[in-house]
Amino acid sequence: MVEKLTVIFFIVLCVLLGAYLILAPWDTLFGNWSENYLLALVSDRSGLPSIHRTVSSTWFRGAVTGLGVVNIAIALWEAIHFKQSVAMLQGSNPDGSK
Repeated sequence: MVEKLTVIFFIVLCVLLGAYLILAPWDTLFGNWSENYLLALVSDRSGLPSIHRTVSSTWFRGAVTGLGVVNIAIALWEAIHFKQSVAMLQGSNPDGSK
């Protein structure tokens, strides 16, 4: 039972993280992506304003969105191969033998 819950929680985590990574760079619901206090602080303290420009660029936003898509794909793969993942965590083969 613990193995099944572990796989279910992993799938939920991947879906939620993927959705956040897909939406966060483009939507203002989570705040403006380029007006991040931590980003401005790191950029100012390091003396590299190129960090702020890079993270604010649409290329970087696209890369973060791509990571979100990868997370969603991992969640789908885990959901499709649910029994195999549970069997692996239990230490047995998917056919039931050890």
